[in-house]
Amino acid sequence: MEESPITPENLPTEEQHEPELQAEASAERDVDAEIQELKDQNLRLYAEFENFRRRNARERLDLLASAGEKVIKSVLPVLDDFERALKALGEGPERQGLELIQHKLVAALRAEGLKPMDSTQGQRFDVERMEAITNIPAPTPDLVGCVVDELEKGYLLGDKIIRYAKVVVGQGNE
Repeated sequence: MEESPITPENLPTEEQHEPELQAEASAERDVDAEIQELKDQNLRLYAEFENFRRRNARERLDLLASAGEKVIKSVLPVLDDFERALKALGEGPERQGLELIQHKLVAALRAEGLKPMDSTQGQRFDVERMEAITNIPAPTPDLVGCVVDELEKGYLLGDKIIRYAKVVVGQGNE
């Protein structure tokens, strides 16, 4: 079979190649769309992983900060007993020994992040920091709605309240 020479008349026309060109363009668009979809999926997975990593680090820090909270809460009544015992004791060697033990206990708890709240006596009652045990008639008009007596100190572990101050609130005469 003899091949005929290529001439402009026997060259394929664009209309004859149109389906092939359209198929190639469609395939390229499909590949581009798939590449874009995979890039988006990769970006989302990376963002999800970064969020997980940050959340995990934050949770670990929170856990470390409050790891001893349960133990510290159980020691707070002992600290209260020391304060009551010191109030009841007069001067003498027993008092000095008890003060030494109390200072060591307070120092150990402070090293773990425990801080006593400031005294609430005379301040306005604040439900965010205090627990009202009872109300009594205010001794003076300026103590209406204020703390008249603090029965138990409040404590913070870091910035978190682990025990609210237990207080007596003055109320007005009605």
